[in-house]
Amino acid sequence: MEKIHSMLSESIFSDRITPVFLFKVSRRMKKSFCMRSVVCALLFTLSLCVPTAFAHDESPKSNRHGVNTEMVTQVKAWLKLLTEEQRESACFPFESDERLNWHFVPRERLGLPLKAMDLKQRRAAYRLMQTGLSHQGYLKATTIMSLESILRELEKDRPGNEDRRDPEKYWFSVFGVPSETEPWGWRLEGHHVSINFSSVSGAVAAATPLFLGSSPAEIRTGPRAGQRVLAAEEDMARKLIVSLQGNHAERSVIASEAPDEVLTVPEASLDLGEPQGVSEEEMDSIQQALFRRLVEQIVRTLRGELADDVLAGISDNEWKELSFAWAGSFERGRGHYYRIQGPSFIIEYDNTQNEANHAHVVWHSLDNNFGLDALRRHYESQHDQPQASVNKKNQP
Repeated sequence: MEKIHSMLSESIFSDRITPVFLFKVSRRMKKSFCMRSVVCALLFTLSLCVPTAFAHDESPKSNRHGVNTEMVTQVKAWLKLLTEEQRESACFPFESDERLNWHFVPRERLGLPLKAMDLKQRRAAYRLMQTGLSHQGYLKATTIMSLESILRELEKDRPGNEDRRDPEKYWFSVFGVPSETEPWGWRLEGHHVSINFSSVSGAVAAATPLFLGSSPAEIRTGPRAGQRVLAAEEDMARKLIVSLQGNHAERSVIASEAPDEVLTVPEASLDLGEPQGVSEEEMDSIQQALFRRLVEQIVRTLRGELADDVLAGISDNEWKELSFAWAGSFERGRGHYYRIQGPSFIIEYDNTQNEANHAHVVWHSLDNNFGLDALRRHYESQHDQPQASVNKKNQP
């Protein structure tokens, strides 16, 4: 067991914290041990070995300011390790249109990819990730990145696939000068991962849009068979829609066929019209509890303080107005889609592609993606005129 603990400890700040690594660890353990024990051991080791990354301020008033301070510290530490040429690739003006240029498809991006970093630089980049994501969010994002190796093998006969499917093609970008007073932000993006943080007036002002995807949604062969990165996001929603058939069968399902993709893709409007489905107010107490757990599951991709602030910001009236709508089959392995829609945010989940083994989940703020609303208010309060260049791209 000491050898297992050593393996976990040595991997904390490397790029080895993936399910492949966990599988290797599990093989060293007795067969009676379950994989859950390995994961718990990893999380416990993380909490012991990374106090700076997970030492969170408990004061609600300083949550977003405290997180911003940690982000500033970690991004400066990362930038300090880069060469001048690397910094030029990684850094952009805060007003750059590139800050709003998000996507989730496998393509070349601006910024600095993991592929171009040495080990020390990667470790610093991973520490930056940990300032914004929870334990589960960090493991989820890094596992999604590792799925590129699975796709490379599954698509090995596809021309150019060796370069296209690469777990090191995830780009880090910094917008503006990391500051405890002025607006700035940073992004991690690659295939199926788009994580965007924006800070205004010394506080984290936004963590949306946030996109995660999983292809395959379930690994069906090999040593990682059975792994489902977005399992909770799917299973909780399915449990809720099945429950709703008892009292809201007709209204809870908005279409017999699921759409091919989430509707709020880049460049699309976030205005999806009046909420469809069943509002929380119409659900019974058990259904309401399921619904809130589902919302919390997605929000808690973020580190605890940020997630707590988001959830605390949903008023009782907004919870009542939040709606849940489903499209497609209730059966696992067949195409399905759901939407959570309310006055201030929208969440979509879709699993239809590749014979319903390719899942996407996206979370948008309806007025504050990229911190645009917070930025507008900042300029209005700090300057004579609102900044003309505040871009409303991807806003309704």
